[in-house]
Amino acid sequence: MNRALLVIDVQNEYFSGALPISHPVGHLEKILGVMDAAAGRVPTVVVQHHFADADKPFFQMGTPEWELHPEVAERPRDELIEKTLPGAFTNTPLESWLRERGIETVTIAGYMTHMCCDTTARQAVHRGFNVEFLSDATGTLDLDNTAGQVTAEELQRSILCAQQMLLSEVLDTESWLKRL
Repeated sequence: MNRALLVIDVQNEYFSGALPISHPVGHLEKILGVMDAAAGRVPTVVVQHHFADADKPFFQMGTPEWELHPEVAERPRDELIEKTLPGAFTNTPLESWLRERGIETVTIAGYMTHMCCDTTARQAVHRGFNVEFLSDATGTLDLDNTAGQVTAEELQRSILCAQQMLLSEVLDTESWLKRL
């Protein structure tokens, strides 16, 4: 199976900024572990988000929070894709990059499970790719807004269950590493 690892939005905003990822425990270590295992074996695409709208309170290009987490930035990657919307395929060269390399399966790691990871996985399926969604190398946070409240744990479990239903194969990093 010809696969690529997509490392989505592992940026300082999720550590020192407005959106601290809280679940699952050990999420960053798992992401770094799959990146290390993929190096030289599985093409790795690092995706970095920024908002073009200066009124948005986060992911502003050039700020420290926008920068990739230092441990992700220092690891090998085959491509860096910049995006301005939740889906990594929207208005980016990601699909053509994958097709040029004969990639059939994308593996999703990164942040946030319920937003950019979920959207990118759905876009990949709609474009005919198989998707592996790493349950412990994706992460989220508690939400509290006018629609309601949900804990990070509930949100993570809900998105993973929805992904497994018809879209992705949800698996943990240990299982994924055995496939390499």
